[in-house]
Amino acid sequence: MSQPSAAGPSTAVQSPGGPAAFPSQPPARKLCVRHQRMADEGTNLKLQQALDALPVAEREAVSAIWSSFSSSTHPRRALILQGLLTMCCFSQLSLLTEQLAQLIRIDPFAIFPREVSLKILGYLDATSLCRAAQVSRQWKGLADDDILWRGICEQHIGQKCLKCGWGLPILEKKRRTVPLPTTSPSPAPTPSSSAQGHSHLKRPRDVAEGGPSAGASPSSASAAHSAKRLRLETDDDHSGAASPPSTPANTVPPSPYPSNPLIVPSAAERLPTNLKTRPWKDVYCERLTIERNWRRGRCTVRTLKGHTDGVMCLQFSETLAHPSFPVLITGSYDRTARVWNLETGAEVHTLVGHTRAIRALQFDAAKLITGSMDHTMRVWNWRTGQCLKTLEGHTEGVVCLNFDSNVLASGSVDTTVKVWNFRTGECFTLRGHCDWVNAVQLWDSTATTSGCGGAATPTSIEHGSSAPHIDPGKMLFSASDDGTIRLWDLSLRTCVRQFRGHVGQVQSLKLLLVDDEDHRDDGSDGARSHRESSAEPTLPSRSPRSPPYLHPGASPTLSRRSTATAPGSPVKRQKPVLISGSLDNTIKVWDIEEGKVQRTLFGHIEGVWAVASDKLRLVSGSHDRTIKVWSREEGNCTATLVGHRGAVTCLALGEDKIVSGSDDGDVRVWSFSEEQQHHHHES
Repeated sequence: MSQPSAAGPSTAVQSPGGPAAFPSQPPARKLCVRHQRMADEGTNLKLQQALDALPVAEREAVSAIWSSFSSSTHPRRALILQGLLTMCCFSQLSLLTEQLAQLIRIDPFAIFPREVSLKILGYLDATSLCRAAQVSRQWKGLADDDILWRGICEQHIGQKCLKCGWGLPILEKKRRTVPLPTTSPSPAPTPSSSAQGHSHLKRPRDVAEGGPSAGASPSSASAAHSAKRLRLETDDDHSGAASPPSTPANTVPPSPYPSNPLIVPSAAERLPTNLKTRPWKDVYCERLTIERNWRRGRCTVRTLKGHTDGVMCLQFSETLAHPSFPVLITGSYDRTARVWNLETGAEVHTLVGHTRAIRALQFDAAKLITGSMDHTMRVWNWRTGQCLKTLEGHTEGVVCLNFDSNVLASGSVDTTVKVWNFRTGECFTLRGHCDWVNAVQLWDSTATTSGCGGAATPTSIEHGSSAPHIDPGKMLFSASDDGTIRLWDLSLRTCVRQFRGHVGQVQSLKLLLVDDEDHRDDGSDGARSHRESSAEPTLPSRSPRSPPYLHPGASPTLSRRSTATAPGSPVKRQKPVLISGSLDNTIKVWDIEEGKVQRTLFGHIEGVWAVASDKLRLVSGSHDRTIKVWSREEGNCTATLVGHRGAVTCLALGEDKIVSGSDDGDVRVWSFSEEQQHHHHES
């Protein structure tokens, strides 16, 4: 006689005179998840063995009870169980409690389809996913799925997560195999003779130009500022070194390097690149480690030596299509600009030509422009070391410069800002500051991208401006020793706003476009979000928030921009933020639309020479020889880096590093991505 199984609902139905017959479509209770699990765990076999150990009479009685319960309907089963519970003593109830504690547990991911399981896990944060991966091999296979971790990366990398408050660096240095453009993003002037080449770029000097002389110093100047003036005035005979011989504009200095790794190889010489992908979880973990190092001030430090005098300006790039290594270019009081392999710290080129200190530089994929205290700017092919052009126009030293695809702006000791138009070769002068112009920053207020100085939205000019070759909406910030920051409309050639608040000389500027949290849509109204994101730039006559200094027809408003998004997705409005550093020992964050200070950062005990920022953090270099790392949104100092023996005069911020230059002649690379970290104590 066959014995009914303990898992009665899961056993086959016996047909008379034949083997077990399985119906083509069994009842729903036949597919009970619990009984499937019991079959997998061998529970029925254990019960059968216990049953076989009983005498025949007891065996028949137990089998009859099980068989009757198995053939009962669900309501009848419930009634039987309720009756059994009333007959149980505490010992039996204790046994039931112990058994039910295990039997009631169900692994949902063993039941659900993989798609449903991933949808559920998609609501977990990174920490919870890592814990889920430790439950079992099946859970680990689900919790490590690339789809989940890609979503977490998109939520955190390059922006602050709205849920946890953390943001992770982008790490753009990962090689992007894109062809190098054959032309520069902004065209460099073609080489020509010094007499004829740049005569069309100069405006006749205004005889009525006023303002204090370059050597005049206000009575309220700080000690650091006075030292700067004194040093620049005596730059020609500093340390008794002779000026390096100038190089003709169309000649290449002899290179001490037998092979030039900066030269772009031909298509035939390029090695094939094999793209490798990594799991998104690894990508997240790598960036999380770097972000933790940033917050704890843990980094390794390398020192690049080569300059024989103070380093005043620098820039590095890790995203060039060629060379394969990141490039750093520095300018110094020793009248040279040097090109470095930032990966190894080796010097690749020395650019010689200026006769006085190099105070400013900027480069892109094809050219480098340097500004010097010899009153000139030079355009270089930094890959070969060739000087392509010399730009003259300032009557005193060039202290700062900034260029984009169409315009080059330069600030000088002569208190003026000159704007050079790449399209026409024209140069015009902006006057308004009454002291040195220390920093200039271009801004395209009509840009539809989230970066600074992007492409301008084509807009017709109807007001008859005399400068048709400057796109409407092209703006320029300038900072001066007179303690003010000015905002200029380049298409009108006028100052449209002044920012006052610093009580010392303003030395540096940084423009940043950040997500405006106060104007973020949640995407619940897809049609409305799409309309707002695809709208054209609002003209002053249409917007109640239009700044009063922009008249109709001149430029679009400085309104909060939004990046184009798909219908139904959240709309992130971009808000311009200006950051300034001053010799009054403070850093100020400005609301450009309101023209007011949003936040003032205190911490440096001497003047601030340089500031840099991204969406996650802000860094500053000071005359007190320290570098401070700040949380950009909270405004608190997270780390103080020490090591320079002189004032920190310039710095650049990367996703996982800071590069700083100092008056001591050293260039230091503070890397937050190394496994062996050196801890710098927070102040």
